Amino acid sequence: MGIIITLLIIWLVLSVLGFVVKGLLWLAIIGLVLFVATAVWGWLKRKTHA
Repeated sequence: MGIIITLLIIWLVLSVLGFVVKGLLWLAIIGLVLFVATAVWGWLKRKTHA
């Protein structure tokens, strides 16, 4: 579960950085997509173990 939390933080930082720097909007979009994918994956893994 620690790896999932770490990935979520990394994707969130990349998204914020992409929105702050005008030329890096693509980084924000990729970061958001990866954040959502990791969150869903982590939620499904947690749900199957419970």
